[in-house]
Amino acid sequence: MRVENTIALVTGGGSGLGAATAQRLAGQGAKVGVLDYNLETAQKVAERIGGFAVQADVSSEADIAEAFDRVTDHFASAPRIVVSCAGIGLAARIVGREGKLSTDVFERTLRVNLFGTYYVMSHAARAMMALELDSEDDGDRGVIINTSSVAWQDGQLGQAAYAASKGAVASMCLPAARELARANIRVLAIAPGLFRTPMMEALPEEVTEQIAANIPYPSRLGLPEEYALTVQQLVENPYVNGTTLRLDGAVRLPQR
Repeated sequence: MRVENTIALVTGGGSGLGAATAQRLAGQGAKVGVLDYNLETAQKVAERIGGFAVQADVSSEADIAEAFDRVTDHFASAPRIVVSCAGIGLAARIVGREGKLSTDVFERTLRVNLFGTYYVMSHAARAMMALELDSEDDGDRGVIINTSSVAWQDGQLGQAAYAASKGAVASMCLPAARELARANIRVLAIAPGLFRTPMMEALPEEVTEQIAANIPYPSRLGLPEEYALTVQQLVENPYVNGTTLRLDGAVRLPQR
């Protein structure tokens, strides 16, 4: 699918991977809706790229339904490219100090990372189904790209909730692609490794250097722009479908 003149929606678009993706797509000529829980950051990105900002909590299906309506009304058409970057990275042991359980962390993490991704994918698919086929493309009605994580396979100590949420995102990629194939909609997932996002930038530089030293090549944190480039490449390559792509510099996370 071509990116130029195509309507796109990026969740978590106010910062990190989402902001880089919104900027990349806009730079290639897309009309981009920037969705974020933080409206102020979404507006800053939207102003910079000439896009449209919308506030929503991805863990609320009602919010997502309203967001799709607003983006569709603004651009006079539903998006054909939808990228889910919204997520949280809470960490907690299953049984912590003094027997404290982390069931609340587990529920919150799945509510945002998994349910939120599913809500966005569901509303995106329904909206795309109503679109005409684009004769200039390979027949795509739309492309949905979700964000998993290498923790899907390499979950570290304290990441049971996070790994479960990202593993589920990866696991639903193929069945979703098979189901939506009849509507000419592709579904993909990217599993980023260790990237230079706001969460990583908050760490002391020496800690970041220690983390990067475990990455085979390139021996550095991934750049959000590299994630965004991958999104563009997946959108434009019509034969990539139903797969989760690790984007990680060949890293495999240790136990802790």
